[in-house]
Amino acid sequence: MSAGTEETRYVVTRTVAAPPDAVFALLTDPSRHHETEPTDWVRGPLDAEPARVTAVGQVFGIEMFHENAGGRYDMHNRVIAFEPERVIAWEPGQYGPDGELGTGGWTWRYDLAPAGEGTRVTITYDWSAVPVPLREEFGLPPFPPSFIEESLAALEKAVTAPEAQSR
Repeated sequence: MSAGTEETRYVVTRTVAAPPDAVFALLTDPSRHHETEPTDWVRGPLDAEPARVTAVGQVFGIEMFHENAGGRYDMHNRVIAFEPERVIAWEPGQYGPDGELGTGGWTWRYDLAPAGEGTRVTITYDWSAVPVPLREEFGLPPFPPSFIEESLAALEKAVTAPEAQSR
């Protein structure tokens, strides 16, 4: 595992013992996103049967919970990069009163590469496009780099657990 920290992004890499198609299947299934997170911040999809992520521009909703955000809230994630079994990225946002999806400027990106019988997974959490006043208001980043490392460990557990093999 390797980790890097820059002023406006975290980049963490880990090789997981699962093929790229299994990792990508997890990342494109909003009903399983809670399995990639080390706490209970990500609760689950907003839709009872969410659509699998299949293309750039698609939006998927996730129920979230964090004390610092006032408890339960919804995030709608717009897919900004999508290459099957290689890349998926999204920008979290919320719908405003006008029905438009507003995003704060931070992104999540997963890059996958075959690594022997496993997959090298790199997560990039980037908040460089967030205006400084909003960074300060939200307290960005809201977690240390170790949170990303723990996320990769959770992802690996989700794709290597015996029940994951039957999906």
